Amino acid sequence: MGAQKKQLHFQDFLPMMAEKLGGEGLIAELCKGFRLLMDGEKGVITLESLKRNSSLLGLQDFGEDELKSMIGEGDLDGDGALNQMEFCVLMFRLSPQLMSAAERLLLDELESLQDQFP
Repeated sequence: MGAQKKQLHFQDFLPMMAEKLGGEGLIAELCKGFRLLMDGEKGVITLESLKRNSSLLGLQDFGEDELKSMIGEGDLDGDGALNQMEFCVLMFRLSPQLMSAAERLLLDELESLQDQFP
């Protein structure tokens, strides 16, 4: 039996990137990722631009249905594409480690505020 290789995707690196780059640096990197995937003429990520550029983020093995599903999951305004904000939100949602770290920071901050205002 051979060892299974786990394929890493862009969102798998988000927690490490957040720790190394800090909040502003992480957002800058997400913006770069968005620009790599977007349709240059439309300024959003479309199914066609995602298919064309998916290998840049390790998504080359995803089928069209999976890519459609990804866009659908992140498409908050229902236009069938991802704008920059939708892309960033989707990347955070796809990275549970990053979300749990953000939740922990938020809870810590709420506790400190509660201590200040009994």
